[in-house]
Amino acid sequence: MTLAVVMTGRESLVRSVFAVPAIHCPSCISKIERGLEPVAGIAAARVNFTSRHVAVDHLPELSLPDIQAEIANLGFEAQPIPSAGAQPGSSETGALIRATAVAGFAAMNVMLLSVSVWSGASGVTKDLFHAISALIAIPTVAYSGRVFFKSAWRALRHGRTNMDVPISIGVLLVTAMSLFETLTGGPHAYFDGAVMLLFFLLLGRLLDSVMRDRARNGIASLLKQRAAGALVLKEGGASEWIEAERLAPGMRIMVAAGERLAADGIVEAGASSMDSSLLTGESVPKRIAAGDEVHAGTMNMGAPLTVRVTAAGPDTVIADMARLMEQAGQGRSRYVRIADRAARLYAPTVHALAAASFLTWLAMGAGWHQALLVATAVLIITCPCALGLAVPVAQVVAAGALMRIGILVKDGSALERLAEADRILFDKTGTLTLGRPEPVNLDAVPANLKPILLGLARASRHPLSQSLRRSLEREGIMAAELTGLAEEPGFGVRAFDKAVAVSLGRPARSTGDALATSFTVGDGAPILLHFRDAIRPDAAAMLKRLEAMGLEASIVSGDRPAAVLPVARALRLTAQTGMQPRDKLDAIARLSGGGHKVLMVGDGLNDGPALAAGHASMAPASASDVGQTAADMIFLGDSLAPVAAAIRLARRTMRIVGQNFAIAIGYNIIAVPLAFAGLVTPLVAALAMSGSSIIVVGNALRLARREK
Repeated sequence: MTLAVVMTGRESLVRSVFAVPAIHCPSCISKIERGLEPVAGIAAARVNFTSRHVAVDHLPELSLPDIQAEIANLGFEAQPIPSAGAQPGSSETGALIRATAVAGFAAMNVMLLSVSVWSGASGVTKDLFHAISALIAIPTVAYSGRVFFKSAWRALRHGRTNMDVPISIGVLLVTAMSLFETLTGGPHAYFDGAVMLLFFLLLGRLLDSVMRDRARNGIASLLKQRAAGALVLKEGGASEWIEAERLAPGMRIMVAAGERLAADGIVEAGASSMDSSLLTGESVPKRIAAGDEVHAGTMNMGAPLTVRVTAAGPDTVIADMARLMEQAGQGRSRYVRIADRAARLYAPTVHALAAASFLTWLAMGAGWHQALLVATAVLIITCPCALGLAVPVAQVVAAGALMRIGILVKDGSALERLAEADRILFDKTGTLTLGRPEPVNLDAVPANLKPILLGLARASRHPLSQSLRRSLEREGIMAAELTGLAEEPGFGVRAFDKAVAVSLGRPARSTGDALATSFTVGDGAPILLHFRDAIRPDAAAMLKRLEAMGLEASIVSGDRPAAVLPVARALRLTAQTGMQPRDKLDAIARLSGGGHKVLMVGDGLNDGPALAAGHASMAPASASDVGQTAADMIFLGDSLAPVAAAIRLARRTMRIVGQNFAIAIGYNIIAVPLAFAGLVTPLVAALAMSGSSIIVVGNALRLARREK
């Protein structure tokens, strides 16, 4: 099996990823991360709560079985997972569905019998109904309760506790007391409380698992867009179909019309159009010719292409996107750390409360039976499931909602930081503008010379030449057959058209315009072609929305004033020009020192430090690798609307998280005194605790609704 091992920023380390299905709460995260980091050879450990994966950065000499053993010592079974963001189907969800179905069926039947007892059944009839309830409930507790019992046993066996320990104790106590009452002919049995508790607990956990599966399925469906394999061309004219996982850089593959690419590469031969909407959000097919870069997952819409592979498997752009989505599940925000601390304090606090209630009722003269009943109710009603779900559920739902509108969230904590932003700094080129210069005076070239211009433009990799090529091909121009093609870096490309010298390159005299090139045919006068980097189509509207939301925006750019100021005037923004990376960092530091929370939006290599320094950061999908790595979020397509949409949803997410904490805390403030006073039976405790968890999940699901 190919393991998920990738190089980290430190070349001496590798990263191994393990599936740890027993991760259920924030205390599990803390236990694993803190437990692994002191281990010799392990540099860092990070838990992804959404996928229940643990990424471990470690020295190569530390073997995977050794890491598995260390995780096992902490009380968790771990298995290495496949690389390239592979997402196996969730067997846990299937098991939870079966356990929930059994518990639900049992709960309905036991409740019917209990209603008969509550309605006045007595004597032999009552005893019979209690016995039938026992025959239904005990196997149900044994089967459906395994989800909690296994987790609790693993924790206790390794000398720790988790929230499943008091749940298991409560369920087993209620079941044992009810069985004792049944065997001794007692007046009360609480089999209904035991099975109802299991049903609602399992229902909450099932909802959580389904949402995690949705996040995983989003990644899996993205990876499925890559072809399963490709036809590899070999020496001597032979060919062989090879699976995508076995492709390697340097291989030459044939991509037929209507076929998706299985790897990233460079077109060696052929011209076609590519549907790149999966990666860029652009619905218009992109013209592709020899020398152009193509990516896995894009579809060849026209003629066959020969492509030389440059990246395959986990190194492709689409796999990088999958990894970004994988990282979206769990961030270590302030709220998660609060839940983490609460979960660590929970077990001893709840056990102390239950013991105190038991001893208090005994001291007040109640029998052991009544005292144990009250202690059990306290144990059940204080389960912190709602607290444990408050943050992760909101983050998962919000990340999924953003993914549907073309925003990849790399870190759940970015939602919190983004919600706090009150200032935005935009880079210009490739951020406020499309970063794709387009010719503005192509009509200056006579129609009979355009084939020559296209022939020259196709021979150069310069961005302005490529812009000319795209524009001319959109006009349906066919390139002239030129001879003697030669490119001189920094000056341009030269050739001959039927013995007539032609050239395309740097103007002979300075024009004061960096976005200009000169086209010359023979002894004719040079034709100066000017270009414009278009502003993103909805930039002005998006900035108005941001202003209405109370955010102030400005431009920080390394470009010359002549290139930046027209954009600033068009968008009515203030601008700082000619800025080096250090200057952008200083600008962020000054604003932060003034109490502002800065959102940095940029794309270039020189924006990397600023993206990392901002309180929150976003980058377009066209950004450099450094920009994408440093940014908290990546947005697809040519629209800037995702910037405003992300801020709006981040603010909604934080409101939902606050509401979830209020629900969880308020529930305990009301419920615990009632249980301690003996006013709550185990059945009512089960309904109340489970209901609070379902309310928290339902509240978070509101984030999935599209805003009008």
